[in-house]
Amino acid sequence: MFDRTYQLEKLKSTEQFDLVVIGGGASGLGIAVDAVSRGFTVALFESHDFGKGTSSRSTKLVHGGVRYLAQGNIKLVIEALRERGLLEKNANHLFKRQTFLIPSYNWWFKYYYGFGLTIYDWLAAKLSLGGSRIISASKASKRIKNLKSEGLNGGVTYLDGQFDDARLALNLAQTATELGAVVLNHCKVDDISKDDNGQVSGVSVLDTENNEEMLVNARVVINATGVFANKILKLAGRKKRSLKIVPSQGIHLVLDKSFLEGDTALMVPKTSDGRVLFAIPWHNKVVVGTTDTPIKKPSYEPKPLEEEIEFILETAKAYFTKTPNREDVKSVFAGLRPLVAPEGDKSNTKEISRGHKIIHSESGLITIVGGKWTTYREMSEDVVNEAIDTHRLPKVKSKTRTLSIHGNVSSEEKANLNSVNWFYGSDAKSLEEFIEADTSLQELLHQDYEFTVGQVIWAIRFEMARTIEDILARRIRLLFLDAQACLDITEKVADIITKELNKSNNWKQNQIQEFKTLASGYLI
Repeated sequence: MFDRTYQLEKLKSTEQFDLVVIGGGASGLGIAVDAVSRGFTVALFESHDFGKGTSSRSTKLVHGGVRYLAQGNIKLVIEALRERGLLEKNANHLFKRQTFLIPSYNWWFKYYYGFGLTIYDWLAAKLSLGGSRIISASKASKRIKNLKSEGLNGGVTYLDGQFDDARLALNLAQTATELGAVVLNHCKVDDISKDDNGQVSGVSVLDTENNEEMLVNARVVINATGVFANKILKLAGRKKRSLKIVPSQGIHLVLDKSFLEGDTALMVPKTSDGRVLFAIPWHNKVVVGTTDTPIKKPSYEPKPLEEEIEFILETAKAYFTKTPNREDVKSVFAGLRPLVAPEGDKSNTKEISRGHKIIHSESGLITIVGGKWTTYREMSEDVVNEAIDTHRLPKVKSKTRTLSIHGNVSSEEKANLNSVNWFYGSDAKSLEEFIEADTSLQELLHQDYEFTVGQVIWAIRFEMARTIEDILARRIRLLFLDAQACLDITEKVADIITKELNKSNNWKQNQIQEFKTLASGYLI
């Protein structure tokens, strides 16, 4: 049952788990699903909310990585293309086949990328989403109507995957609990326990909602905290600091859909700073990004830098006839990539591999860093295999290649989902019935959006949402779509949560203040 009280009771009634996973992002949730589906007992703890960090702040793509192909990292591209195809099958409700256009303003450009994308299609093999095409300037202009036509001599179209990252994180958490795992948000691991031989034997967990400390025993502890991995390594007593995590910040600007006329996404394979730039339709808006800026100290709410914002706006102006300005930005969000630096130069994060790395500590702690959403399933399988080998767990093969994720629907069912509730997948019908049963639940949260009061209550009762941020940032995504709209409805949402969770007025006022401070950071 995906209910926080039930999960806490189940946690307290279990003497020892096979695996404890620290971190509720893509890696941690994937590991929990993989391990519990093999028959292991699993507990996962997330200090904030599922996908709170980088895992809700991606470019919303499930892709092999055209840039990685250009770098010659064929192995990563093949792995990612395979995983892209598997995700379409296993979480079809969140996956969209998205057509991209690479515009060509040099005569050779379209042939160069046309050749490269032919290889991209070929590497995808049976899991290809469709072939790439070299097209004329007139066809490119029809694809994206407000694309600058001066000097345009055509382009290349190709297909890749798009998804909703925070919703996939939630669905993975739901899948893990359905298979028998204990999964809890707002539970912070604040210490690592060891046996007499100095080997990790469990964790100390603080339930930050109830301010209750709990000791949880485990045969294996896995650190999947991304850019914060060194904090857990330090708790476990790592003697040497050979793990060099280089946080790289990527920001995205969200604009009205009129800035990208049509259903085709734009892909610029090489901007002035060497990055790839995307402009992608998402939730009836346009997401434009991203940057690649080395950051010294990670934080849960990374702040976009002025130069990053200006860079994206200026780059967008080079390609669109309708040019975005600062006042057009509905929301700006930043995420940190947990890159593992090789020996040598750590400053050029664009050249550091997006592959993953598994670290074994002297104390028995297993740490996973690096990687990306597209390859989360394979990463998770690798980690559990390592846990089996190094901690002598029963040898059971992974089942996640064909494991359906909560919410998954057939293509026919997907076609019948409406434009408002599509991201609920198989839960959409139950949600609609829930809202239709009470007219008060049909009230809109904001006049400009179709999100309802019923969705807030649904998120609290059935999706383990506990705060205003949980709901507006990761259950209905409004914070990432329109930060000002979120500020407009903060009190309304606070009233609903306070009543539903039977919280005090003091708690409500604190929530309002905390969320308004946070949401203001998503405004320019």
